[in-house]
Amino acid sequence: QVQLVESGGGLVQAGGSLRLSCTASGRTFSNYAMGWFRQAPGKEREFVAAISGSGGSTYYADSVKGRFTISRHNAKNTMYLQMNSLKPEDTAVFYCAAKLGLTTKEQMSYNYWGQGTQVTVSS
Repeated sequence: QVQLVESGGGLVQAGGSLRLSCTASGRTFSNYAMGWFRQAPGKEREFVAAISGSGGSTYYADSVKGRFTISRHNAKNTMYLQMNSLKPEDTAVFYCAAKLGLTTKEQMSYNYWGQGTQVTVSS
């Protein structure tokens, strides 16, 4: 079992930055591929970014490529999402997720989820 806790959300003006963190407990963190997903009001949850267990491979949604950076610090059992040049359309609840094995953009493949953290970008 893996427990995930997100933090770092908040209110920011358009063009600003935030860094989200996801701290894991319960198992060997480096065995897990990790992902960030988000759900905006009235919309389905969507993929944002993913990172392999070693951190050597990363994947991004086209909508955030060049603005967001996913990373992880396995010794700290923590994954990060650095978000720059934020836009109002980035407003959403952001979730982190974990899975054993290969990294994927498919949220149905992730077994463990955090409770989410709200990100609000004002115009």
